[in-house]
Amino acid sequence: MFANILKKTVIAASLVLAAGSAMAQNIKIGSVLSVSGPAAFLGDPELKTLQMYVEKINAEGGVLGRKLELVHYDDGSDAAKANGFTKRLIESDKVDVLIGGTTTGATMAMAPLVDKAGLPFISLAGAVVIIDPVKKWVFKTPHTDRMAAEKVFEDMKKRGISKVGLLSETSGFGASGRKESQAVASKYGITLVADETYGPKDTDVTAQLTRIKNTAGVQAVFVFGLGQGPAVVTKNYGQLGMTALPMYQSHGVASDEYLKLSGKAAEGVRLPTPALLIGQMLPASDPQKAIVVGYDKAYKDRYKIDPSTFGGYALDALNLSVDAIKRAGGTDKEKVRNALETTKGFVSTTGVFNMSATDHMGLDLSAFRMVEVKNGDWQLSK
Repeated sequence: MFANILKKTVIAASLVLAAGSAMAQNIKIGSVLSVSGPAAFLGDPELKTLQMYVEKINAEGGVLGRKLELVHYDDGSDAAKANGFTKRLIESDKVDVLIGGTTTGATMAMAPLVDKAGLPFISLAGAVVIIDPVKKWVFKTPHTDRMAAEKVFEDMKKRGISKVGLLSETSGFGASGRKESQAVASKYGITLVADETYGPKDTDVTAQLTRIKNTAGVQAVFVFGLGQGPAVVTKNYGQLGMTALPMYQSHGVASDEYLKLSGKAAEGVRLPTPALLIGQMLPASDPQKAIVVGYDKAYKDRYKIDPSTFGGYALDALNLSVDAIKRAGGTDKEKVRNALETTKGFVSTTGVFNMSATDHMGLDLSAFRMVEVKNGDWQLSK
């Protein structure tokens, strides 16, 4: 009898230990980012940001008494590799949430896998196709390319510009941006009088720019791309002496790296950006000021370089994930997904998120600020 009691006690103790062990398991944040390759200047600050803030959250006690564990892979700016790494994160690493897809191509390669697995996924890429139509398990933090086009055309309309030469990248982001620009231009009285493209690895686009320059009636150039390509375009634009023709870029270049790569040719370039790029210029009453200034300082202190809006997208994705896990009371994937979808009034570096069953991004045009390059730096547009 004593042996039976002892056996039951041991079993009960084992169950308690097992339950305690399960409770203490790390919360796994999976990530696939383009830390190398053409999109590296987007993916590198994203990874640096996730690493820094996972450490910070853990130092402050973790989430629901559990530590965060970042499991990350570099897809080398290759969508096929992004697909493979996502499969590994789901099947082998068994992550609780997935953050990543630096580019639209990578994100779209990852999306079918997370949908099949039922894994909450927050993309860091820009194209509207990521969340339109709505995909049950897919969310995103950056503004869409459609919003960027609308913000740019809104500014052009104010300035009396109606005839525009469009130059877009053949990447997923650029191709989607071209499509969305074509779709919304007429809404703002804009006619696209020229429509040129370039490859993300092209080292010269003077031929395309020359054709735009020689197009009758053209009043401005709108470039839609990301990574190093838009900087090549900007330098060629300067070399061709096109500075009298206003240049607009998308939010795909909203980082100081673009200024460094473009040099003096970027002077006067205008684009829509999240608040992070001009955090110190925001009024004290702006609800985003504290978070963007805090992130700016933390990143500079840690890495001795300026942060970028792309790192901000990663911070927002991490914070949204943590907030959803807290509200879900754990890492049950369906509950976390539901919590993400009901996010309201969540202030971030990118804007104030208000998600719903029909909107898995939750930002509007007010989350964009128009900036202009003046004296080699960003200035709020008037």
